[in-house]
Amino acid sequence: NLNGTKVGKGYSPYLVAEVSANHNGNFENARKLIKLAKESGADALKLQTYRADTITLNSNNNDFKINVGAWSGQTSYELYDKAHTPWEWHEPLFTYANQLEIDIFSSPFDETAVELLEKLKVPFYKIASFEAVDIPLIECVALTNKPVIISTGMANKDEIAEAVEVLRQNGSGDIILLHCIS
Repeated sequence: NLNGTKVGKGYSPYLVAEVSANHNGNFENARKLIKLAKESGADALKLQTYRADTITLNSNNNDFKINVGAWSGQTSYELYDKAHTPWEWHEPLFTYANQLEIDIFSSPFDETAVELLEKLKVPFYKIASFEAVDIPLIECVALTNKPVIISTGMANKDEIAEAVEVLRQNGSGDIILLHCIS
């Protein structure tokens, strides 16, 4: 049950539009994406809630540099700093989505993101594939007693079982497992 909508076998697909960094650093683009998601028939849209300093180190060390592709020469910190959805945008984006009557939720990447999302009354959470092994984060999300969607593409069977057990032991609402290739 995701915010009053039944999902799973026997129910219509629950369509989620991914906003994340697709706003290209422009607040009005983020609002437009929400409106387009609603107009396109999406049931929900998803953000990612992090800041560069909560997801990586600000380091010029080669371990933190991107060496191939469109972002070659940039550090992880620089890339995440450009791609993140600023925290001050979250409240107006949540308000706008609620006005349009489209579900809005997020993938938090640390406990401070969960704190922000709880203030915004997020109806459910998504754990990103890379965070499927972040047990403190999963426990923090579970303690909200809300439904949780977990992408499992980066986790093995034992890691998935541990994440589900932590969710169950800490009061999570419904649990949805997605196998997404990362």
